Amino acid sequence: MKKSLLFLQLAWLQTIVAVLGSLYYSEVLEFTPCVLCWYQRIAMYPQVLILGIAAFKEDFHALRYTVPLTIIGLLISVYHNALYYHLIPASITPCKSGVSCTTAQVTYLGFITIPLMALAAFAVILTCSVLALKGGNKKVIGL
Repeated sequence: MKKSLLFLQLAWLQTIVAVLGSLYYSEVLEFTPCVLCWYQRIAMYPQVLILGIAAFKEDFHALRYTVPLTIIGLLISVYHNALYYHLIPASITPCKSGVSCTTAQVTYLGFITIPLMALAAFAVILTCSVLALKGGNKKVIGL
């Protein structure tokens, strides 16, 4: 049970880092988020509170609520990265006004971008959540 609690705490830590990172880019560096970034934020921000409370209470039932949010955010992030890296045509982008979903605002090491960081964050949260469920209370997932 200790290992599963660690994975729950790691998922929570990842949400904190992701939220603080997104706030840093928008509020400190004044990058305007694109439409898809906003959708990903909608999926990420509530998880800070939900996973934080779950980690302190050692309540694995909260993952019932965060895993669907994570999957939704991950799917949006996959779509965003596919647009950003031109794997799908930009003509089907929801970013018709404001900042383009394919604008390169930052690039680290020549390939790490904001959309890629979001994708990695959702992937880490999902992986940690699944590992927490696997080692946690089997009644949570109906086993």
